[in-house]
Amino acid sequence: MLYFHRAGSEAPRLLLWLLLLAAWRAGSGQLRYSVPEEAKHGTFVGRIAQDLGLQLAELVPRLFRVASRGGADLLEVNLQNGILFVNSRLDREELCGRSAECSVHLEVLVERPLQVFHVEVEVRDINDNAPVFSRPEQRLFILESRLPGSLFPVEGASDLDIGANAELRYKLNSNEYFDLDVKSNEEGTNMLKLVLKKPLDREETQEHRLLLTAVDGGRPELTGTVQLLVSVLDANDNAPEFDKPVYNIRLLENTPNGTLVIKLNASDADEGINKEIDYFISNLVLEEVKSKFVINSESGEIRVRGDLDYEEYNLYEINVDAVDRSTFPLTGHCKVIVKLLDVNDNTPELTITSLFLPVKEDAPQGTVIALISVSDRDSGPNGQVTCSLEPHVPFKLLSTYKNHYSLVLDSALDRESVSGYDVVVRARDAGSPPRWASASVRVEVADVNDNAPQFAQAEYTVFVKENNAPGCHIFTVSAQDADAQENARVWYSLVERRVGGRALSSYVSVHGESGRVYALQPLDHEELEVLRVEVSARDAGAPSLGSNVTLQVFVLDENDNAPWLLARGAGGPLGAAVAASELVPRSAGAGHVVTKVRAVDLDAGYNAWLWFELQAASAGGARCPFRVGLYTGEISTTRALDELDAARQQLVVLVRDHGEPALTATATVLVSLVDGGQAAPSWSRASVAASSSAGALGGASSLVDVNVYLVVAICAVSSLLVLTLVVWAAVRCSSGAASAEGACVSGPAAAAAAALVCSSAVGSWSCSQRRRQRVCSGEGPPKADLMAFSPSLPHGPASSENDNVSF
Repeated sequence: MLYFHRAGSEAPRLLLWLLLLAAWRAGSGQLRYSVPEEAKHGTFVGRIAQDLGLQLAELVPRLFRVASRGGADLLEVNLQNGILFVNSRLDREELCGRSAECSVHLEVLVERPLQVFHVEVEVRDINDNAPVFSRPEQRLFILESRLPGSLFPVEGASDLDIGANAELRYKLNSNEYFDLDVKSNEEGTNMLKLVLKKPLDREETQEHRLLLTAVDGGRPELTGTVQLLVSVLDANDNAPEFDKPVYNIRLLENTPNGTLVIKLNASDADEGINKEIDYFISNLVLEEVKSKFVINSESGEIRVRGDLDYEEYNLYEINVDAVDRSTFPLTGHCKVIVKLLDVNDNTPELTITSLFLPVKEDAPQGTVIALISVSDRDSGPNGQVTCSLEPHVPFKLLSTYKNHYSLVLDSALDRESVSGYDVVVRARDAGSPPRWASASVRVEVADVNDNAPQFAQAEYTVFVKENNAPGCHIFTVSAQDADAQENARVWYSLVERRVGGRALSSYVSVHGESGRVYALQPLDHEELEVLRVEVSARDAGAPSLGSNVTLQVFVLDENDNAPWLLARGAGGPLGAAVAASELVPRSAGAGHVVTKVRAVDLDAGYNAWLWFELQAASAGGARCPFRVGLYTGEISTTRALDELDAARQQLVVLVRDHGEPALTATATVLVSLVDGGQAAPSWSRASVAASSSAGALGGASSLVDVNVYLVVAICAVSSLLVLTLVVWAAVRCSSGAASAEGACVSGPAAAAAAALVCSSAVGSWSCSQRRRQRVCSGEGPPKADLMAFSPSLPHGPASSENDNVSF
């Protein structure tokens, strides 16, 4: 039930208390219940779910749970009906001792979303403890000469209950000699004394047995008794007397051992030995008090022995007896009340309960990380504690209730910047000087997949020689992911597309884990000059993130094609060796062009640059009147023909490229010397006749001059183009190709193979008519290859249409 104070049955006062209770609950943000101690298991305490505004159906899904300080299970909640009930024995004296207020503090946690409620259950005292005397009997020694009205202190009883249940009244059994005097001092404790009603006579009665009964104020009343044994002593008229019956002393709890508390002084009106006094701590004093103080029997000085602790015991009552040294001593009595003053000798105590660790780096602000409670055993300002966090952490403390805090997220987290925080909570009390305490909690930041894999460059240039071995490793791509664990595990894949009607995956493949790129088949420079490969890198997060990188794979030419010979007027190349017949008039003079050997090379650059030479085995030996142009392939006479020259001569022309190693082809030309006016020479069976007249020779000579200038101009333009290409290749290599990893071709070889040089002023660069497909992006027209050759010198106008050499 909700706690409220019942003040009779008056309706107005009850209504006032209910209004005050409602205002208190609205202001404090917590529930307060009341339950008597020693309540049985299952005793109803309150409808906690209803009072917190929670639906019964959401208690289990939202993980409703109750936690109390120290982990005790004194109270529990029935999740079916939301009722808070007593789970185990509640003993107010065990929980709170003599404290006037006794409460059990509960923290109610509800998740999804997280809510924290504070519930205070007051444990009401019941009269379950009877008054108790420290010993079953007390012995007093009273001189028979004491006058009526004399007072003799008696030890009272104690009751562990509080309030009215601990308010004691005393009764002494009926007798004719003694009565009981009860007075309360300023500290609220009772002082009991026996009052002598009539003189004692030791000769008549040596010992009196009295029964002292203590009755508490509970309902029902509980009692405790003690036997008083009064022994009657003979002689000694005057007992020692103290200056005052009660001495009040205040000491700091940190008073050091041996400190003087008070020096007592008692006087005796007798003379001689009856006047000499010894001081003793009464047997009525508890052992706990005797362990803290000691008295000097001769001087009456009371000093501290042992450590005093305000939090353990803050009030000590010391009964002191002053006894004269008579044969029948008389005793004077006084009480020293020592009240301890609290000092700030206890540091605050921190307790941290972690809730959600580790914390995801995308957790929203306000997420509760841990619950923090703080306490201080001191009292007053010395026990008032404030909490703070070390600076420069993305967290803050929110006070949820007195001495209770929540550690919440205050700003965004980034695991890639900081993977964890050692959060230090400092507690400081309000004492002078203040005391500090700290506790730390490690808050790990859990990774989320918020970083995509990143390549060092967006594009790489790779050089690979053609005719590579299948499965050759040509490059390794590598992407870095700033995330952790699965979110940082990168897998590589090929971005599929069509290359000239074929799938890109038929040319290359990518190893998923290492990023190594392999050529699946031999590459052919004549088929592909540039292959554009796009590789994707994706992490294993959910959802996964990725990025792409482009590889520009340049296929470098190798000298894998021998020169091919062409026949004039033929539909294409004939092969590496051909034979032809030519008729030359004997009247031909020096420089007469007999025929022209035409050849092409499917390679590029140096590998396609051809030269021609006449074999030494040709017919005629030193008498051979013919020569072949080194770069033009034109066969012409070196002198005028005469009768000594053989009528049939066999010329073998060797065609060689500039590759390493060089590849060759041979052409055999059968020259027949005839008288003028006979058939024109022919290159092959399918060749077209050419004019050999003097006018035609004159035209050929003029064409030679024109072509020389044309060759020089073309070579100059080609040199400028080559220089531009070399500079471009150097810039590309310095920015990216130097980092490329290729297993099929080395850097210097690739650069040498890629260079295009015109090494002769006689030769020239020309576009081949055989188109080859350049596969780079799959778009755009094919690019023609370049090849070095010399221009043709036609026999006459009729041959000008055949002067171009095609690949």
